[in-house]
Amino acid sequence: MSTLQGFTIPKTQTAAVVKSIGAPLEVQTDHPVKQAADLKPGECLVHISHTGVCHTDLHAKQGDWPVKPMNPLIGGHEGVGIIVAIGENTPNSPVKLGDRVGIKWMADSCLNCEFCRRGFEMNCPEVKLSGYTVDGTFSEYVVSYTNHVTPIPKELDSAGAASILCAGVTTYKALKVSNTKVGDWVALPGAGGGLGHLAVQYAKAMGLKVIAIDTGAAKEKLVKSLGADAWVDFKTSKDIVADIKAATGGLGPHAALVTAASQTGYTQAVKYLREGGTLVCVGMPDAEMGANVFWTVFKSIRIQGSYVGTRQDAVEALDIAAAGKVKVTFEQKGLDALKDVYEDLEAGKIAGRVVLEVSKQ
Repeated sequence: MSTLQGFTIPKTQTAAVVKSIGAPLEVQTDHPVKQAADLKPGECLVHISHTGVCHTDLHAKQGDWPVKPMNPLIGGHEGVGIIVAIGENTPNSPVKLGDRVGIKWMADSCLNCEFCRRGFEMNCPEVKLSGYTVDGTFSEYVVSYTNHVTPIPKELDSAGAASILCAGVTTYKALKVSNTKVGDWVALPGAGGGLGHLAVQYAKAMGLKVIAIDTGAAKEKLVKSLGADAWVDFKTSKDIVADIKAATGGLGPHAALVTAASQTGYTQAVKYLREGGTLVCVGMPDAEMGANVFWTVFKSIRIQGSYVGTRQDAVEALDIAAAGKVKVTFEQKGLDALKDVYEDLEAGKIAGRVVLEVSKQ
């Protein structure tokens, strides 16, 4: 075993635990910490300083998806912290003790199957998911995996880097597969949300023109400050399809990246996309897409699912943020505020992102 010099790993910690699907969140102060001697080869223990909160964490708590989470469960998958221990007999570890690293939704994969070799690590049959199939980052300490934690660039502070690890990499990867080029229009339903406000920035960094679709003055102000070229309020618009087309000169956007977890965003996209456009599916309502088959075929629409990103996508997304081209808009709270954050997420009250300070380092 290998432990960071001068660091003592405690026996217990503070952690936010969901005991069963739909059960109330419990912040426990006596949750056990896995000790260095108990780490398996390839595992590392990370002392978490900050973690983002994602809508997926709420889905995990409620058990909303067809793939059910493990329980009891510590959620969270946007964690930043310091490696304080590495399991014995871990050969050629790409990270070392004391490194500041990020923990993502994809906690681990085999790296050897067809999917991993082809760049679909997230679809590996052996994939482990942080805060879903293994414990996540809503705790002071978390066990992760040396091959999949991501080094954090020195230019980024820990709180600001946290949400890049899921919201950032997810939207960045979705734009990479959107079949767009510099100067193209991309529509972003849910643009003022946690994923959406980062999608606006990554799209601008990639030379795209952005139609931000959301509702409310706070979200309008946010997306315009981030460079959105056009704004459509889906609640006040009398004809959202016509308004989106009008913003692009009449033809419609070249791509739509739907980050909102609602069926409506998908149904509308096929109507307003221009011929040959791409619908990128990111938000995950457990519902039928509702895309009209006739118009999908007649307009030569391409439908592309995009599920988080690879280790390389994460490095690229962080590098763009480290260069100052993307910045997370977030409100910082303590771990004990997580229950209230979940309630605000359900009510759609959060513009940008919430980051929790888990421990001071």
